[in-house]
Amino acid sequence: MITTPQSRIEELTSAGSWGDTTLHALLEQHARENPDRLAVKDQPNRQELTGDPARSLSWAELARASDNLARQLQAAGVGEDDCLLVQLPNVAELLVVYYALSKLGAIISPVPVQYGSHELQLMAGVIEAKAMISLRSFREGSPAATAREALPNIQVLAFGDEISLDPQSDASFEPVHSDANRVLSICWTSGTTGTPKGVPRSHNMWLATARATMNAGGYSAEDILLNPFPLVNMAALGGFLFPSALLGCSIVLHHPLDPGLFLQQMQDEKISFTIAPPALLNQLAKSDEMWNQFDFSALRRVGSGSAPLAPWMIDTFGSKYGKEVVNFYGSNEGISLFSTPEATPDPEVRAAMFLHSGPGIDIETKVADPETGTEITATGERGELLISGATVFDGYYAHDNVEVFSDDGYFRTGDLVEICGDNGEFYRIVGRCKDIINRGGMKISPAELDVALEKHPAVTEAAVCAYPDERLGEKICACLVLGDKQTAPSMEELQAYMLEQGFAKFKLPERIELFDQLPRNAVGKVQRFALQDSVTARPEEPTQ
Repeated sequence: MITTPQSRIEELTSAGSWGDTTLHALLEQHARENPDRLAVKDQPNRQELTGDPARSLSWAELARASDNLARQLQAAGVGEDDCLLVQLPNVAELLVVYYALSKLGAIISPVPVQYGSHELQLMAGVIEAKAMISLRSFREGSPAATAREALPNIQVLAFGDEISLDPQSDASFEPVHSDANRVLSICWTSGTTGTPKGVPRSHNMWLATARATMNAGGYSAEDILLNPFPLVNMAALGGFLFPSALLGCSIVLHHPLDPGLFLQQMQDEKISFTIAPPALLNQLAKSDEMWNQFDFSALRRVGSGSAPLAPWMIDTFGSKYGKEVVNFYGSNEGISLFSTPEATPDPEVRAAMFLHSGPGIDIETKVADPETGTEITATGERGELLISGATVFDGYYAHDNVEVFSDDGYFRTGDLVEICGDNGEFYRIVGRCKDIINRGGMKISPAELDVALEKHPAVTEAAVCAYPDERLGEKICACLVLGDKQTAPSMEELQAYMLEQGFAKFKLPERIELFDQLPRNAVGKVQRFALQDSVTARPEEPTQ
């Protein structure tokens, strides 16, 4: 599958932004040149998570394991351009799947392990999934069993059952194709319509993103990277998997986030670079005692993002701990901006502003009025961020993309930015044009929750909105209008109701506020910003 017009391929190829390198070709190169170098290592408590011992794979073993898995999948009927839904935690097998499907010319569509039957059914239907790859057990549950129940008409292949990981087999697999413009993955994001949207990305798009990340983080082939994000979207793929593939450096896996274990891994594995959630870095910056418990001498710098960073945290890391912080701003669709200590030494600037042009930034950006599309150029003005370039996707999968791009082909990010700096050289993110809730980096569409809540027998109107949370950035509040003589459900009852409909736990409301009526505009649409203002102004009280 190729989604990119030939004219765009030719333009970016002639500019040197795209080439002919594929993910699996990079694997073969590292397996040949550095066969014994560590490629991927599980976190030490894997046994507790999946019941399997922790694995470590060299580049040669990763190549052999992906060859072996490609043969197994081919025997199961998986072929070129087939889309596979993949639900695995951060284990070595997930990297093997990426490389194996790359060799097969198939398309990986990875989803978080938190997703339940509701999300699996939606996504499998959109991509017309040929099969699904899962795991026999994870924590107290069985993702494979959940998938088989949710998707009775789709073949579910589980590690430990139908498929296995064999890094010792010597039988090679000949890749089906070597076109770097073919779609490699379809990751997922949530839109305001309430349905997940698939983001197809080619090898070239991912590698362009990886080069931008490497430039900002100063990655090298000798790096040992610690990845605490699920390998299903931009933070982990653009920050770890594809830079590792380009350079041949090592990835140590982590997730779900366990701060104590994460810090222990940083010391024990001699981690040289990681990207960590802002809340964890804030905690470290507040506690000299916690920082001094460990030996972080191998760490040269650390990245963060997904929420505004605290200037005091950046200053503490730089001036007290001697470790600089890089601020990343990215998305599945191809946003790729960053703020580095070299370009923005002032912590106040680095915490909130991003250069929109310069070395290592292989995209073009502009700001436009969200309603009229008129370009905005004056410092201090605000508008929607628009981007174009080598990292940017071609449009959502099986979706009407008419309003996704501007008339001149720029992706409309939905993010509201302010033009800053003496010469307007920075963007500062000030909000969102789209109604997306960002709970700890997980993007949640309010609309699908609205619809589900309004089905509750005690509710006549419902809408959710975000409210601020120090640890996660945002949480979800259910704003309810009750029917006559109806009693408000307790939080426990409401969450159980949502779970019964198959929603993932991270999408559950954690606060309930009652309204006589919901604020609506002239055409009857709920004004979510007004809800959010009202909820934020109210004192948060325990809901009975």
